[in-house]
Amino acid sequence: MGFTVRQTIKYEAETDPGFAPLIKEKRGCEKLEACIQCGTCSGVCPLSIYMDHTPRQVILLTRSGFRDEVLKSNTIWLCASCYECTVSCPKDIKITDIIYSLKQEAIRARAYPRGFPIPVLAKEFYKMVRGFGRTTESFLVVKLLLKTNILAGLKMWKLGLQLVKSGRFGFVPESIKNRGQLQQILERVGEGNGTNGGPKK
Repeated sequence: MGFTVRQTIKYEAETDPGFAPLIKEKRGCEKLEACIQCGTCSGVCPLSIYMDHTPRQVILLTRSGFRDEVLKSNTIWLCASCYECTVSCPKDIKITDIIYSLKQEAIRARAYPRGFPIPVLAKEFYKMVRGFGRTTESFLVVKLLLKTNILAGLKMWKLGLQLVKSGRFGFVPESIKNRGQLQQILERVGEGNGTNGGPKK
């Protein structure tokens, strides 16, 4: 039984010199350059076998400035935020935080594949929480399907009808009191992370 390893030649002309400094400015990403490429993060990651680049490779590509390859990688979207890589890192690098910052940058730059559901879900979730203070799952699912795979949504009409009959499909968005206070908090958190209040529309 044999296997093949994808090998791609990289050129300095493909890099963005400002990419690594941009990520390092984010909270939790300060130790990006401290990575010794030991591979511990990739070894403990439960989803690395499904990734096009392992966590170790993503760290290397990020600090080397390969912005497009990192932001278009499926690795950052497959991360389950289990923090196993962060806990196991011998250099105490917050790898999960770096991956999260890369997700935010991919959303901001619209660098993900068209119709890819995870970043769309992240944006719609944030917009709903910011606007109403909480999510209404029925509205969230409908918005996700309309923006990613409307045909799949149409095929689920029977399930939708059952949810309506059981009273589990809400037609009115749920909200909290004092939504303005929550919006102020989200704005402050966004400023601290350099995201200006969360994912862009």
